[in-house]
Order: sequence, then C-alpha cells, then structure tokens
Amino acid sequence: MAPNHTADSHLLAEALPNLKQRMDLDQLYTDAGHGGKEADVVLQKQQVTHIQTAIRCNSPNDKKLSLSDFIIKLNEKGKPVQITCPQQQQAPVHPSSQKKDFVAFFDSAICYHCPYWQAGQCPTHPRKRDARHHLEIRLVRAYSAQRRRQSQAQKKEVHNLRAAIEATIRSVKHPFPAGKLPVRGSFRMACLLIGSAAVTNVCRIQHYLKAESQSAQQKESFFVIGKAFLMSWISLFQSPKLYLGC
Repeated sequence: MAPNHTADSHLLAEALPNLKQRMDLDQLYTDAGHGGKEADVVLQKQQVTHIQTAIRCNSPNDKKLSLSDFIIKLNEKGKPVQITCPQQQQAPVHPSSQKKDFVAFFDSAICYHCPYWQAGQCPTHPRKRDARHHLEIRLVRAYSAQRRRQSQAQKKEVHNLRAAIEATIRSVKHPFPAGKLPVRGSFRMACLLIGSAAVTNVCRIQHYLKAESQSAQQKESFFVIGKAFLMSWISLFQSPKLYLGC
C-alpha cells in the first residue's frame, strides 16, 4: 500500500524482486503508468520482459524513424551491444568517449543507398572526422524504445490484454459500495483488498474447473454417441450371420 500520488514505476521497481522470487516471473504486462527509468533498471536486472498496453509519452514522428524502429540487443548486464536498422544492417554498439552513453557505427556505403536516408528519415548521420554513419544511444532511451517496440508488437495480437486487466480490477472492487473501500488506514485497506483478491481468485479457479469438467463430460458423451452411430452404420453393410442349432 502506498499514497495515491506514488508513481506506478516506483511501485513496480519495489515489488518486482519479490514477484520474481515467488512466481519465477519472466514476462510482465502493465498499463502505461508503470514504465519509467527506475523500473527499467530493475526489470533488466531481474531479466523480466516488460510489455505495456500503452506508452505514456509523445508518439514518435511518423515521417521519421525513431529508436524503437531499431532492434537493440542487450547483454546480461542490460547494456546495448548490437543494433539492427529497419534495412537489416547490423552494427556493434560501443560506449561513447565520455563513457556515459553509447554509439553505433553503420557502413556509409550501405546507408547512402538506403531509402530512409535518401528521404531524410534516418536518425543516423556522418561525423566531420569520421565518414561512417553513427547513432548515439542513451541507455534510458534504449530501454524506453525497447518497451515501445514490444508494446507495438503486442497491439497486433488478437487478444486485448488491457480489457482482461480492467476486468480483474473491477472484480476486486465490485463487492464494495460504489467501488470504494468503507474503511480508512493502510492496514485496514490492505486487509480488505487482499481478502477480496483472494476470493476473486478462488471464484475464477472454481469457474475454470467447472468449465473443464463440463467440457470433459461433453467430449465423453460425444464419443459414446459417435461410437454407437458408427457401429450401427457398419452393421448395415455386414452380411448376416447364420447360427445353426444342434
């Protein structure tokens, strides 16, 4: 429990190690509020993939490529080591001269023939002392770009995960008058919410087991009926058997 003005990304960063230990978590779905620099560091450390149903920031310019259009490969320590552009050109990523950010160098011979570069949409550009096309990458932007790319990929799926999340919250709030807790204080509110969440989980498990039982019964009855129909159909084409008495 925390005050209402506490950032969701802070709550995620605080709760994630415990969630990882208890649930062996490797993939996490949240809304837009849980993304942030503080949570990104913990997510990379715990090796948990964070997929947001939305991104809380300005949308990239559709007329230009953004960092989320590039595929960034991270090492075990969460540092970028390789980047792939939309034209599938790969380039290694190195720490910058000041050791704060990172930089990737692309082959200029390929970049000059790239349709994105010719249209002025590519964020790479050659240096004055180095003709190679380079792209500066801040670690914070690399994390946020990765979250945006994963969020965009999730939106292409059929299932609406946001609806499932909102339905779960509604189930927890529904037992209380007007969806508000009738008590005050962190301890009392936590007790009610934990109890309501536990009852919601038990009800959902019961409904799932009931549906599985009914499905199994339907499959069994269908098999029995199908077998009887098949045997009766086969009997029509069998020659009659003669039984000779003594």
